[in-house]
Amino acid sequence: MPGVAYQPRGLGKEYVDPLAQVDACRRDVKLMKELGLNVIRVYEVDIDKNHDQCMSLFSDAGIYLILDLATVKASINRDNPQWTLLLFDQYKRTIDVFSRYTNTLAFFAGNEVTNNKSNAQASPFVKAALRDIKMYIKDNVMKNGGRYVPVGYSSNDDPDIRVSLAEYFNCGNDDERADFFGMNLYEWCGESSFEQSGYAERTREFSSYSIPVILSEYGCNLVAPRPFTEVTAIYGPQMTSVWSGGIAYEWSQEINSYGLVVIDGQDGNVKKLQDFYNLKYQLEQATGNFNRFEKILNMDEYRPINIEPSKCPNNSDTWNASIILPQTPRREVCECMVSTLTCVTSSKIPNDRELMNKQFKMVCGLVDCANISADGRNGKYGNYSYCGPEDKLSYIFDAYYKAQNEHKEACEFKGAAKITTPTKSSLEECANKTRSGVASLVVEKAGGRIKKVQGLSILVWFIFSVWGYF
Repeated sequence: MPGVAYQPRGLGKEYVDPLAQVDACRRDVKLMKELGLNVIRVYEVDIDKNHDQCMSLFSDAGIYLILDLATVKASINRDNPQWTLLLFDQYKRTIDVFSRYTNTLAFFAGNEVTNNKSNAQASPFVKAALRDIKMYIKDNVMKNGGRYVPVGYSSNDDPDIRVSLAEYFNCGNDDERADFFGMNLYEWCGESSFEQSGYAERTREFSSYSIPVILSEYGCNLVAPRPFTEVTAIYGPQMTSVWSGGIAYEWSQEINSYGLVVIDGQDGNVKKLQDFYNLKYQLEQATGNFNRFEKILNMDEYRPINIEPSKCPNNSDTWNASIILPQTPRREVCECMVSTLTCVTSSKIPNDRELMNKQFKMVCGLVDCANISADGRNGKYGNYSYCGPEDKLSYIFDAYYKAQNEHKEACEFKGAAKITTPTKSSLEECANKTRSGVASLVVEKAGGRIKKVQGLSILVWFIFSVWGYF
């Protein structure tokens, strides 16, 4: 699987949706075919735009898409992690659109969310997202005639946590394990080697891993232009028994200087950089290795190996994340909870985020906020911790109001709250809905999970069988 990260954004400008720019797709797909690529990784799309033409252009060229579901504005924040109803809805919209395309190869549920030992507690939220995305594809996309699209996680290469991260996303029940795992690996710089770079050690660490693993980014730029000598190892016998290819970072030259091409911001013309030619040369040298996979990647001869999931990592000084995951967000639970309240947020709140944040800080100092809080370190998640901010603020407004014996003045908060008539009498019914909402689906059949084929993966077999090469 030779791929490239594809997110042209114009030297520091905000992300734009590359799969909605038809002229750019038409221009770039020709150059990608010249490189011999068959996968692009896109980090962000605008789900309200049309992607049919670009996806068709890439499909006609034999190029598949791995798409990150998170966006700059909608993602799990490592410093204040939450898996929320709003975020789940956003991910589902993206899945609904892109699962329709036959060349959507996979989704990433997260990218480097936990990136050092200080924020390991964010990983339970990403793993919950991964679990619920898999469940949604199984229960909605497939039941409506669609196909299963694998869901994975893309990790960084922090030495303190990289092994624990890999174990964490491949441990537990099948429904909550990643279908594949990606590592953004920048250890090989310049004219290095398999052993000297650290690639050998990373390969040994994944040698018994039971799900496919890819280099979700590679291409150290400490030496420029980049010689891409790692390509020979990535697609050679030293790595192909463990790794399923990689994604070079990145297509266009941006302020971080990782580009293969420069895109003129005025006329859209493209200039190939030396990195482009170097990568092309190395991939051409590596193609001699691809032919040997034809004998291996035969579905009739499929025999899974390394089928045992990883053991969940123990908590330590460098890893502290609970194996207990947040609940599956359910809209009916949040609506049920709000329907029991007498003191709720006023119309003033949705338009004033600063006021909302101030109210949270103030009221949570006066009442118990455990039911709207989430703690990935200790595995404690309130029944309504995934509800929207307005719903959660209504919950604590009402708690304070009731603690003050329902005095009218206790539901003012300088106009941020108002009194209303509840339509349900008890929160207990809502709590019961929450407890029944935890995902328990087990995806075991061939369409629902990826296993390894003699050291490679069905993910790669699929590409090979359709297009004839990696």
